[in-house]
Amino acid sequence: MEEIDKLKFKPKILGFLCNWCSYAGADLAGVSRIQYSPNIRIIRVMCSGRVDPVFITEAFSKNIDGVLVLGCHPGDCHYLSGNYEAELKMDMLDRLLKLVGFSERLRLDWVSASEGSRFANLVNEFNAKITEIGPSPIKDKTKRKKLLDDFDAMKSVLTDSRLRILVGREREIITKGNVYNEIVPKAEYDKILDEAIYNEFVRYKILQKITNQGKSVPQISKETQIEPNKVLNHIVTLRQRGLVDLEEIHEEIPTFISIGEGK
Repeated sequence: MEEIDKLKFKPKILGFLCNWCSYAGADLAGVSRIQYSPNIRIIRVMCSGRVDPVFITEAFSKNIDGVLVLGCHPGDCHYLSGNYEAELKMDMLDRLLKLVGFSERLRLDWVSASEGSRFANLVNEFNAKITEIGPSPIKDKTKRKKLLDDFDAMKSVLTDSRLRILVGREREIITKGNVYNEIVPKAEYDKILDEAIYNEFVRYKILQKITNQGKSVPQISKETQIEPNKVLNHIVTLRQRGLVDLEEIHEEIPTFISIGEGK
């Protein structure tokens, strides 16, 4: 039964193509009658750097099985550094997608205006890979609610100004140094970024649990499967940011509730 379903499965793939190179490459594939998978639906953007990772999380939450982002080759961007910015954004998103098992469903690559064959090959390769992986888990009713919550938390992480600044300054930090003129090795920077992304993801997951109803640390720990001491540390950070407040103390056990940013 599983084999039959796999044979019937046709992935829904969304492609973000930059106007100047990859979209022109797709157009060349079309006029040259180079065949490629019809499962892709293309959105043309002026630059791959314009593709906000939130767009992709929204696509995954709408049952898209895979997302392909194609831009100009590094060094050939029409806007000089747009594809480098795309690379940083997609790297940040990839780290988040790994937390929920969606990393393989995203691919960033490069296609020039003269590479119609390359465009077709990339689409076919990606389509084959997604077909092998299978349908998006979000289509499974038993997993859908949790995954939708995960993607909502991701959107909050991806729009967090602190993380955006950290990601945006990567090249400067690992080549020229931080505010103390200390050059941070790439491996160390990656570790810092992974930890920051994971912590923010967990914090927004905690906020989800206490948005409408105050809960105690043990309750939050049980619902998020995070150790109580770590939950408490995150609650302290969220209170310092003005996102969480003490709701009440019942029998010496405090409950906390989300109060929203700026409230």
